[in-house]
Amino acid sequence: MYKDGKLQFEKKAELPVDFLIAAYHHFGLKYPKFYKMDNLAKLGWLSAEILLTGNFNKEKYKPSETGVVLSNASSSLDTDIRYYDTVKDMASPALFVYTLPNIVIGEICISNHFTGENAFFIFEEFDVLFVEQYVSNLLNNNILQSCICGWVEFLEDRYRSAFFLVEKENSGEGLLFSSENLNKIYQLDNG
Repeated sequence: MYKDGKLQFEKKAELPVDFLIAAYHHFGLKYPKFYKMDNLAKLGWLSAEILLTGNFNKEKYKPSETGVVLSNASSSLDTDIRYYDTVKDMASPALFVYTLPNIVIGEICISNHFTGENAFFIFEEFDVLFVEQYVSNLLNNNILQSCICGWVEFLEDRYRSAFFLVEKENSGEGLLFSSENLNKIYQLDNG
């Protein structure tokens, strides 16, 4: 988040990359491209997979009926910095592909076969009202029937992810999709 004109994060105890790999193994996930992804894509992909596990029947929808809407404050700056360091010698095409923040959405969509509306927005902080309005518009206008939305941030040794699964059809489980509930859930680890 920005404070006094500077991007600020909470310090995490574990090294983020070690944590991401440990989470990948802990949940028994299998995706051959995982180790090729940049850190933002790893964090976002892991968050989506954990969110969807046991909570979502993607067979219920056509691939075009599920979308992904994400945001963060630093775009793909973590990878941009690492890519810039490689151009001093030999530019890394493996890193270059991840110098756009929407690549994390691509990884989520490819692995789950989602082809619905997707967007990545850059905000100084998680704009829950914008996300609620944007996603509600997609659902209310029958553009989507389900959507993964939220915040995914990775910069240097600081990271944060808060993903939400929203379905148009109310199953009676979960919370009402509202900016208030999004904010409550997002703030849980902000103490």
